[in-house]
Amino acid sequence: MEEKELVSIIVLNFNAGKLLENCIESITKIAYKNIEIIVVDNSSIDESQNECKRKFPQIQLIQNNENQGFCKGNNTGIKKARGKYIIILNPDTIVEENLVSELVKSFKQNGEGLYQPKILSLEDKRILQSTGNMIHIFGFGFAKDKGKEDLIQNNKIQTVGYAAGTCLFSSKKIFEKLDFFDEFLFLYHDDLDIGWRAAQIGIKSYMVPTTKIFHAESYSLKWSKKKFYWLERNRKYCLLTHYSPDTLKKIQIYLHIIDFLVWGIYFVKGYLGAKIQAELDIKKNMKFIKSKQLEIERQKIIPDGEIIKQFPDSMEVPENVSKGFQSKWFLKIVKNLSKRAKNNIE
Repeated sequence: MEEKELVSIIVLNFNAGKLLENCIESITKIAYKNIEIIVVDNSSIDESQNECKRKFPQIQLIQNNENQGFCKGNNTGIKKARGKYIIILNPDTIVEENLVSELVKSFKQNGEGLYQPKILSLEDKRILQSTGNMIHIFGFGFAKDKGKEDLIQNNKIQTVGYAAGTCLFSSKKIFEKLDFFDEFLFLYHDDLDIGWRAAQIGIKSYMVPTTKIFHAESYSLKWSKKKFYWLERNRKYCLLTHYSPDTLKKIQIYLHIIDFLVWGIYFVKGYLGAKIQAELDIKKNMKFIKSKQLEIERQKIIPDGEIIKQFPDSMEVPENVSKGFQSKWFLKIVKNLSKRAKNNIE
């Protein structure tokens, strides 16, 4: 493949330690040579950014004075990038040599869109983490095939609900058209949000199975009250901003039922405080949320009903997460309510 177009690889770092160095080292082995590597550091205190710069002086290091989160941190990198194409890459990943060439080739074949490679576990490279992500009508996002062994032989590019932010590829032009990541989100559901907004203006998301990366999942927050807070707060934010007032009215009763169930799950898991905090933050920012909803409505080309048809009713959850009785009955109820909610929209 000709390497005329510059590709900017943006790695956002926050105390990633040795993982960052391993990531950058794998990037330096990429076969496609016309790249620039930008490390955006969110005020790390572990010196990983400086150690990385000493080991790889060719990288461009952008040092933030505070933790800007995933969204603003990556936006800073995108705006500084000189490349025609952009790759957003987590620091806890290892990439294959053909990553850039396959993503660029796929973009040229399929056109403007958001792309991701196949993502596998760094700890067990046989196990899938994502073959593309999907959006559920109630705002939940989930990774297809997560936790399964990688036995997939199909090398055909697949359309997905949204491309994972772990390794997200597109042109700089597309990121600008989408007005970058939504900085209100800070982190989590940032990829769901941008993928959903892209779909609303006719930009599809794809998974490219001919290249893969290996990812050490959730190196920073793991499963914690803070993570549950961000996930729930941002789920509610996406629902309130991406759906029109008319759509929200039609599925209101089902959203209330789901919310009641989520309250119960957070209580059982010991994360009730995180749910309360998420709700208070949404309420406090309702004026901004309403303005964001109007902004998205003005830009929307594809109506809610058309997009919702593509949302699956069932959610895929790995066995180690869904094996409990509570999780299983929750998934069954969600599937049933999803079908009913869709009937109200049609």
